[in-house]
Amino acid sequence: MLLEVKDINVHYGKIQALHGVSLEVDQGEIVTLIGANGAGKTTTLRTISGIRSLSSGSISFDGRDISKVPGHKRVIAGIGQAPEGRGVFPGMTVHENLLMGAYARKGELDKDLAEVYELFPRLAERRTQLGGTMSGGEQQMVAIGRALMTKPKVLLLDEPSMGLAPMLVAQIFEIVKEINRRGTTVLLIEQNASQALQIAHRAYILETGRIVKSAPASELLNDPAVQAAYLGAGLEH
Repeated sequence: MLLEVKDINVHYGKIQALHGVSLEVDQGEIVTLIGANGAGKTTTLRTISGIRSLSSGSISFDGRDISKVPGHKRVIAGIGQAPEGRGVFPGMTVHENLLMGAYARKGELDKDLAEVYELFPRLAERRTQLGGTMSGGEQQMVAIGRALMTKPKVLLLDEPSMGLAPMLVAQIFEIVKEINRRGTTVLLIEQNASQALQIAHRAYILETGRIVKSAPASELLNDPAVQAAYLGAGLEH
């Protein structure tokens, strides 16, 4: 198992955000975590990437317990994240933003840069443009490209479709599928549950900090209870 989260509890002060969350992501999978706003999805990703600390439980990655490993060392180990809200450096060019993803790496970057520009031709056209002047969709591409420059074994994607026009949403999901086809494992958090379940292999449903269901994504996509709760008006707007 590439990534294994076991019975983690996370607190913000006295408030408990995650209650015994357990999930697994195997090499080569796209796994999605769906749930309403405030369910604890972003907290789960931040805990995996080391931004939040555990109260109890454990996280194993690539056969090693990383529960107490600092975030920057998790990046070096192979955990890349494109955060919610994109976090693009506004005063840096597209190219400089991408290079920031590789800050901890040694050696040649040309091949990886070429691959990011191939995945995102729009970024290749705008490599000298400042990140802060780009559209939301373009900034999302920069955020994913920057995460790919860390050479991740698993890519954590937090709400990549948020605030994007439907046509761009479809494009971003196609790119996520292509990234996975090229060998990168993906853990995806997404409010657009329908789109996420269409590209994922497996899915977990999170409610108020607890995993309430896990199943193959295709099964959840056709589950009437899941459709009523997550695939109707609730998550699409």
